Amino acid sequence: MELLTKEQRKRMLANGEANAECIAEDGNTHDFWPVVKLFTPDAGATWLLTEIDPDEPDIAFGLCDLGMGCPELGSVRLSEIAAIRGRLGLPVERDRHFKATKSLTAYADEARTLGHIKA
Repeated sequence: MELLTKEQRKRMLANGEANAECIAEDGNTHDFWPVVKLFTPDAGATWLLTEIDPDEPDIAFGLCDLGMGCPELGSVRLSEIAAIRGRLGLPVERDRHFKATKSLTAYADEARTLGHIKA
């Protein structure tokens, strides 16, 4: 299974381009809703991703939780996520049923309180 559908990749690139423009104009960014949720079915890692860097399409931005109790916002290489395997050797999967209900910042605030992403 591909980590991102063509539509998700297109949306995340558009979000990345919009944020690049905002940063160039006034240094601010949009607080997008996550486009995709990725997870390890046999480990505790979860990623909620909102955008892809238009200059470096292997780099995504979002909320990253490696299952160690300290989720954080940041950038991650999609190729590195694709290479991850859990304890049973299973690859990272895309949650086909995920529908964002709030902004990435709201998920991050909740995750910091809980110690993990709840999505």
